[in-house]
Parts: sequence; structure tokens; C-alpha cells
Amino acid sequence: MTPDTLAARSLASVWHPCTQMKRHEADPPVAIDRAQGPWLHGTDGRRYLDGISSWWVNLFGHGHPHIRAALADQLARLDHVMLAGFTHAPVVELSERLGTLTGLGHAFYGSDGATATEIALKMSAHYWRNAGQAAKSRFVGLAGGYHGETVGALAVTDIALFREAYAPLVRLAATVPSPDARGAQPGESAADVARRAADALAQWLAEHHATTAALIVEPLVQCAAGMAMHDAEYLRQARALCDRYRVHLVVDEIATGFGRTGTMFAHQQAGIRPDFVCLSKGLTGGTLPLSAVLTTDAVYAAFYDDDIARGFLHSHSYTGNPLACRAALATLELFDRLDPLAHNPALAQRIDAACAPITRHPRVRYARRLGMVWAWDLQTTLPDFSRRYHRHAMARGLVLRPIGTTLYAMPPYVLDDEAVQHLGDAAFAALEATLAEETAP
Repeated sequence: MTPDTLAARSLASVWHPCTQMKRHEADPPVAIDRAQGPWLHGTDGRRYLDGISSWWVNLFGHGHPHIRAALADQLARLDHVMLAGFTHAPVVELSERLGTLTGLGHAFYGSDGATATEIALKMSAHYWRNAGQAAKSRFVGLAGGYHGETVGALAVTDIALFREAYAPLVRLAATVPSPDARGAQPGESAADVARRAADALAQWLAEHHATTAALIVEPLVQCAAGMAMHDAEYLRQARALCDRYRVHLVVDEIATGFGRTGTMFAHQQAGIRPDFVCLSKGLTGGTLPLSAVLTTDAVYAAFYDDDIARGFLHSHSYTGNPLACRAALATLELFDRLDPLAHNPALAQRIDAACAPITRHPRVRYARRLGMVWAWDLQTTLPDFSRRYHRHAMARGLVLRPIGTTLYAMPPYVLDDEAVQHLGDAAFAALEATLAEETAP
């Protein structure tokens, strides 16, 4: 590699996220020059199908003309103004739209998923303080839950790899059993597993509700836990238990929102209304950083006072940035124009067919799909299966990054027949090549 390549310059100057940088000695980062639709185009002239939507953010393909036009128009009008003491049309219109979609109101904005988690947790604990119940300041989440990697979000993230190094900084939340359907005992259905997990939650809340501010849940899919999927019955029972014990229910729709699970938001499949909903990732269609937290009128009212100390004292310099809000509005307009919730089931069936060789593979132990999320658990002796698979997939023009030994796909909603077939063919070929390395000398 010559020193003037982008990859070499990146390794000399950029600290890449969620990466052991030494590994790039063998697998240098791939330099991307441009992107269009579901394809990433490298500086070397190769193209790669974005099978994971660039970490689950892209919905309608890269460079969508409607979003690009909206951003260009907004840039000509207003690029940024602080939201403390000011307002603007994009943030007002987006808040109104999100309120209509979620049934909640008064959107509070951040820049990413971890930020949204921290906002929701702080709001919940501060609500109880304002309500005269300051003891309700702890949180509970699900085993294997993931809600971000900042210090506050790590408190409710139950993945050791992310939080062990920072344990002295983190005020850990409690965890209760996950309703992961893969934990079904002989004769149990996914709903049975959900009810069993809800029973454990009930026992925990019966003992600890007096000091518990909120339960936080990734509805229907715990993504970082290996796309662990559960029945909507868990959400229904969790809602009832939170009502019984006066504990807030926070749904983390950061990855599951905006149609990924087949409905606009995953929790809607349970027919419930949460106390807080956290949104990010697909919110801007994968164009700009933005997150939002929406909550109930009752929570908002608890902060409305003459005393500044009772207000929600949290801010970011780019809170409610006009460009990001305009991108989010354009993304929601595409939902109206393209109706992906109606058309995605047919696309999902075509992807099912293309990926059938993976689903039938003798080394696949648990294949599953929910909406536009696919996952296959692999039986393998390779300790670095994920890294090896990713390398083989990239060699075949496909971006897939397994979580441990779980291979998954979460593509944009705009795959044509060629892209669908490429996804299935390249994913299967990469699997075969990776598993062949188990016995290689």
C-alpha cells in the first residue's frame, strides 16, 4: 500500500469506531468515493451492496434525489440556529409529524442513539424527582440489551465487551431475562417464552418498583444481541406491569423504527403506547445525525414550572439542527409517496427466496426474519467467524458484518432484482468460503 492512498492516510490520522485498530494491518479500511441507491462505490472502482444499510441507518438508498433536493433547499435558507430561545419551521414540522406517528409529544432532539437513551433516562428520573419520588432513580433492562456506548447509555447496555473496560464509570442498571424466542424450551412457543420472561419482570418489579424509574426495552428485536427476536406479548405484559408498579416504559426504537420490523414502529405490533420512545438511525434516511425522544403530556407537565431547577436542563449545540430536521421530513415524505410498509413484504419474499440456500444450510441452527431484518445463527468452531465472513463478503462485493456467529442482513428498501440476487448469491458464497477455513491448514 502506498502512503498516499486514502486507507493509509486514514490509518495514520483517523481512530475508527468500534474497531481494534491493529486488525487494520491485515484488513485495511475500504475507501468509498460515492454511493447511489443500495450501492457503495470504492475509489478502486469496485462496488459493494450495502447489506446492512451502513449500520442500519439507510432506508431509501444513498443519494436519494428527494432528500438531496430538500437539503439543498434548506441549506439555502437556514443551516443552523441554536434551539434555546429560537425555533424554525423544520423542527416544528418534524415534531408535529413525529407526534402524530407515535401518539406522543414535545420531541426533544439529540444527535445519535446513545444521546436519545440518555435523554430518556434523565427525563424519567427527573420526572420522578419533580413528582416527589426522588428514590425512583434506578433502571432495569433486558439481558443482552444494547442502548448505546456513552457512559449513561452503558448503564442499561448488557453487553460485556462494550462496558467492562468502563465499569468504574458506570452506574449499572439491573437486568431481567430476555424474551428471546431462541430460549424456548421443548414445547414452548415464542409467546410462551415472552410470558415466562414477563413473569420474571413481574417478580423483579414487585420487589424493586419503589426505586425504579423506568424499564427500557428494544421492542421485538434486540439487535446487538445477535438479532434476538421476541413475541409482542412481552411488550403487552411489560406495559401492564409498568402501569401496575408506576414505572416508565421506554422503548428504544433506534434500530427497529421506521418500518424495519414491518410496522412504522415495532411497539405498534403490541398495540401499546410507551411513556418514552427513542428514535434515531433511519430518522433522516441515513443522511445526517439526528435523534429524538418523545414522551407523554404528563411527563412534560411535570417539568413545566417557574422554577428553572424543575426544567429539563439538557442541551446540545446542534439540538434540532434545521438541515437534519429537513432530511427527516423528506424521509417521512418518502414514506407517504413510496409506501414501503405496503411494498416491503413483496421485497422481503424475494430476498427470502434469494437467501434460501443460507436458510437451508446444514450449519444454520436458527433462521428467522421479522419485516426487513434477517438473521441466521451459525454453528462454527471459528473464534473469529465474523471477521473472516466480512472479509469474504467484501471480496464478493457485499457488505455484511456478522454479530459473533449470527449472520444478519438489514438492507435498504430499494433493492431491485439484480441487487436481491446479488445479496443472496454473495452471502451464500461468503458463508461457504468462511466455513471452509475451519479445516484449512
